[in-house]
Amino acid sequence: MRRIVAASLFLLNASAFAQAQTAPFDMSGERPPGASVTPRLTPATPPAAPAPAPVTPPVSVLPTPATQAAPAPVPPAIAVQPQPAVPALQPAAAADTAAPPHSSDIRRYVVPFSKLGLGGEYDRRSWSVYLTPEQAAAKASFTFAYQNAVVVAPEASALTVYLNNRPIGQQRVGSPDGPSAITFAVPPGLLQPGANLVTFEAAQRHRTDCSIQSTYELWSNIDPAGTYLSFAGTDAALLAGADAIRAIGVDGAGKTEFDIVVPALEQPGTTRPLLRLAQGLSVLSSMPNQIFAFSATSLPAAGPGKLSVLVGTAAELRPLFPGLPPGAESAALAAFVTDPRSGSPVLLISGPSWQAVSSAIDTIVSPTDRSSDVRRDVLTTERWSAPNAPLVFSDTSIALSRLGVKTTEFSGRRLRTSFNIAVPADFYANAYGEAKVLLDAAYTDNVLPGSHIDIYVNDNIASTVPITTTSGGILRHLPIRVTMRHFKPGLNTMAIEAILMTKDDAACAPGATAGATPRFALFDTSELHIPDFARVGQRPNLAAMAGTAYPYGRATEPTPLFIDRIDADTLSAAATLLGQMAITAGHPIAVETVASPNMIGDRDAIFIGSISQMPATALSQTNISTASQASWRPVTDAQPGVVDTGTAFEEWNSKVSGGVLRSRVTAFREWVSRNFDISRSSLQFVPGAEEIFTPPNAATLLVAQGSSPAGTGSWTVVAAPSAKDLREGIEVLTAQLNWPQISGHITTYSGKTGKIEAVPVTRFDFVPSMPWSIANYRLIAANWLSTNILSYAFLLVVFVLLIGVTTSTMLKRLGRSK
Repeated sequence: MRRIVAASLFLLNASAFAQAQTAPFDMSGERPPGASVTPRLTPATPPAAPAPAPVTPPVSVLPTPATQAAPAPVPPAIAVQPQPAVPALQPAAAADTAAPPHSSDIRRYVVPFSKLGLGGEYDRRSWSVYLTPEQAAAKASFTFAYQNAVVVAPEASALTVYLNNRPIGQQRVGSPDGPSAITFAVPPGLLQPGANLVTFEAAQRHRTDCSIQSTYELWSNIDPAGTYLSFAGTDAALLAGADAIRAIGVDGAGKTEFDIVVPALEQPGTTRPLLRLAQGLSVLSSMPNQIFAFSATSLPAAGPGKLSVLVGTAAELRPLFPGLPPGAESAALAAFVTDPRSGSPVLLISGPSWQAVSSAIDTIVSPTDRSSDVRRDVLTTERWSAPNAPLVFSDTSIALSRLGVKTTEFSGRRLRTSFNIAVPADFYANAYGEAKVLLDAAYTDNVLPGSHIDIYVNDNIASTVPITTTSGGILRHLPIRVTMRHFKPGLNTMAIEAILMTKDDAACAPGATAGATPRFALFDTSELHIPDFARVGQRPNLAAMAGTAYPYGRATEPTPLFIDRIDADTLSAAATLLGQMAITAGHPIAVETVASPNMIGDRDAIFIGSISQMPATALSQTNISTASQASWRPVTDAQPGVVDTGTAFEEWNSKVSGGVLRSRVTAFREWVSRNFDISRSSLQFVPGAEEIFTPPNAATLLVAQGSSPAGTGSWTVVAAPSAKDLREGIEVLTAQLNWPQISGHITTYSGKTGKIEAVPVTRFDFVPSMPWSIANYRLIAANWLSTNILSYAFLLVVFVLLIGVTTSTMLKRLGRSK
């Protein structure tokens, strides 16, 4: 009997010990014999069976329907059987009302935007969602909620949902009075571990109007909080390894949040590894709207689109996480564990010392590292816009099929389709460069003269081609010149829009709004040709920093980072900013914290903090008034006596004599600039000096860039009146919709008005980025002279005079003279 009892106790102890361990998952490559031990990122350990806790129910990282707030009443969901192909959009067939998800289902929100609208007569949006192997293998359904404009005709309009380019269902657009929830079953085997392409396609027609203007009244809004994948069973909630970080996803508002708890947060030696960790997590997930929140006290509540991370030594973390694995006391550890208090997975990074913690962080981040000498071919955009944008460095032709454009036969009045292209940070051809769209299209004889095809670049019209024939036609590689004036470093969005008019639309007989006969076709064999362009870096250039993290993404040495104080708000702001820059750079940016500008020298550097603690040298180099350290205070409702200087100036400008005349001169100047591309700066022989900038009280954040004291480096200042304003402003500015608006010499953001304004660059310095070549310098000179037309005219006159003098001299010495 004693032997049986002893054996039972031994087995119980062995079972408890095994349960406390973590199953190993090594992210690094295979180690050779004798190599040093490196930490391993391991999957979550199931919690030991705790005593029943009647107070707080378990909270999982991916919420179940039981943990969600009860949704508003919606019309019954309509299930549509998947079809192998949808050659023409047809209304969805009526089916039985879909049952609500089971209480044990796992819900993954899939829309990476705060708002998703499908507008016009045709619209298509695609992005990828990363799934773990457990989620891909589970039985799944797809639910989306939408509401449309009243003027959309339901009998001729439809929404189609695709997963991995296969249609899983189609729904007639008929929910103008309120949101409707629709559920489609996902065919088994369609989902795959890793990236899965989600596509919404809308075909919409107007109820009563046949005009071009009426097409702008058509819209269907997809609710991000009501659009998700549901997975049956609890295995889909398991997180392990790098897949767990890549599959973090978004919440119901399209945001992704990393909550990092560090007991030793304010110790100076922890800042560098923590910022490296934040950048690594950012690159691994590659989500468009990421924020980082640091704290030193306790784990925040879990939720969709959130990942909790515990970082610290074993001694520091034990008070916060009693169930710390024993291995953390002896070696570096990176593992997914389960919080016994909430039941949610937590990424645990620990070790006996901070040196070991840094080693564990390197285990997670090192797969994302990339040498600055390795040139990348694409910008990663697939998490919000698929496919990834090709990065063009020189003369290149790209078929639109590679850019995500599909062959489309269209029977409406306005067809618009867009695609992405990217150029490097040293792009310098905005004044003379011309790309070409080699268009393959066709139109019928119903299309009248006056119709036209427009090309847009970053929502600015760049070219227009009129349709003049009345007998229809097929366009084969029709060259359409597209000015590169609106191109910017990094990501650029181009759109092709066909405006089609017919006699039937002019008559607009009953039922004519829902025409079924195609009148226009756009073929994916069309191409975009970008010629060689000038390549030289410019300083300052905030657009290049926002586009590709230039110049910090190309640094071979750690970038100096000045942080005025290490607190939760400032460190969260720095991590959010550097995380966004790491995504645009394609890899984490190595940084080293410095306490004084004197330690930076003339290297590229970043300054982050409140304006009152910002070094005066950094403000002077970026042309920010040092007096703003005391005067910049945001206007609040509790300060009725504070008058905004800019608003007051505009009011007094209209009151004084000559104000009307000045406004007319200003209007004429804007008209000349808009129609002839002539501005005051282009009528100068050389660019003028930058003016000292004083932040307006309405602004709550500014980003400025200038040169280092010796002019060999770029200094970027990110400042706000307070640490709270800094954190909130950067969270807004780094959002996917706002980040591309960073440009010029200084960019400001107002938390009260939500406006983002940029101060254009007046004078900049060239930074060589390519080996010397006559061809490149010729293109640089062409762009500079096209920008400074007076200098060009002066040089032209000088050359003409030189030719005249030379010719006169030669004629005097040659031939016969009397």
